[in-house]
Amino acid sequence: MLDILARNWWAFALRGATAIVVAVISFLMPETALVALVLLFAAYLFLDGVLAVVAGVRAAEREERWGGLIVEGLIGIIGGAIVALFPGPVLISVVYIAGIWAIASGAALFVAALRAVRHGGEWGMLVASLVSLAWGVLMLTRPVVGVVVWAWWIGAYALVFGILMLAAAFRLRRARPDELA
Repeated sequence: MLDILARNWWAFALRGATAIVVAVISFLMPETALVALVLLFAAYLFLDGVLAVVAGVRAAEREERWGGLIVEGLIGIIGGAIVALFPGPVLISVVYIAGIWAIASGAALFVAALRAVRHGGEWGMLVASLVSLAWGVLMLTRPVVGVVVWAWWIGAYALVFGILMLAAAFRLRRARPDELA
């Protein structure tokens, strides 16, 4: 197994370098990075929808059940078109949904934490609920901040992943069999 990986060390290096490029873009142009991801998702929805319609048409030709596939495909095509036409509002919608979720779950956790604290319980739950509530309010009042933070998290992940992949690539390169060196 190590021989196969060592022979293909360059693929690990390429993955690492690509991840680092994504990280740099995410840090320097966060809105652009997330809009690109949203557009990629739109392309996926559209292509998945087209393929579902094709499967539905082929099923109909064989006189099999096809209605669900056609409906699913049309939903994917329409969803992909909406996301592609309105990537910014879709992205902001996700931030709002996350904010609403954080407030709702933070409020529920707050109630549970108050009960636990009264009985000598966990203060960490109470603090976590307040953090969730504050984050939710921030997302609802400053959604662009939410978009930027998400891009930075993606960038941080991509940077760490990229560095680790490059390190693995160069270790694998050193581990190549002698005939490949």
